[in-house]
Amino acid sequence: MDCRVDGQVAIVTGASSGIGYGCAEALAEAGAAVTINYNSHAEPAEKLAEQITKAGGRAIAIGADVSKPEDVERLFAQALSSFGAVDIVVANSGMQKDAPLVEMKVEDWQKVLNVNLTGQFLCAQAGVRQFLKQTDRTVSRARGKIISMSSVHEIIPWAGHVNYAASKGGILLMMKTMAQEVAEKGIRVNSIAPGAIRTGINKAETEGDKAKALLKLIPYGRIGDAADIGRASVWLASDQSDYITGTTLFVDGGMALYPEFRGNG
Repeated sequence: MDCRVDGQVAIVTGASSGIGYGCAEALAEAGAAVTINYNSHAEPAEKLAEQITKAGGRAIAIGADVSKPEDVERLFAQALSSFGAVDIVVANSGMQKDAPLVEMKVEDWQKVLNVNLTGQFLCAQAGVRQFLKQTDRTVSRARGKIISMSSVHEIIPWAGHVNYAASKGGILLMMKTMAQEVAEKGIRVNSIAPGAIRTGINKAETEGDKAKALLKLIPYGRIGDAADIGRASVWLASDQSDYITGTTLFVDGGMALYPEFRGNG
């Protein structure tokens, strides 16, 4: 059975590169019209929109800082102006500003929380508000779908990254609480927790000797690709997962299994 989202409209934040790019590309291939959000890198987002359009799909690229309520409002307004509805929101935008605990600047703590957690809240809130305004669109069993992008670090502590880990831990209960609140309205809320995913941003950490060290943390024996997360986002947005809400889908090759404990029982 094909996993499809034909006739649906998706917004993917932080989609000019990496995981967000993979999700936008996969959703378009599965039949969705896609709004590709970017913050500061317009060119790759616009090229992806052009690529999707040339292949017979529908896509636009829109710049917006998801940590700002007015930008999120404008992002949704422009998506609605182009496509007339919203059925899927993939709240993917995220960032890191790493430092040891005693050296971390409060502005770097706040910036990561603003983007990774508040930004996801604002996009989910806007998505639910729009889902409730829409009449039955008959394109999906659910009235709308929210997919939050979390991380294995919603459950695995990560020394030197306290702001990032705190933001992802916050996503866990934010997602579950939203799912609990809106399930009776026919809206599904889930999240994806990627493990180590090879992207342009972390190329140095996923090649050569560093890749060999990283593989010790991945029982399945390979580093993931953005397409792995893209396929997961399509499945969570499709009717194949219609009875799933309030769940984190770990896409990590087993990283969250704490492989360091193998043989230490």
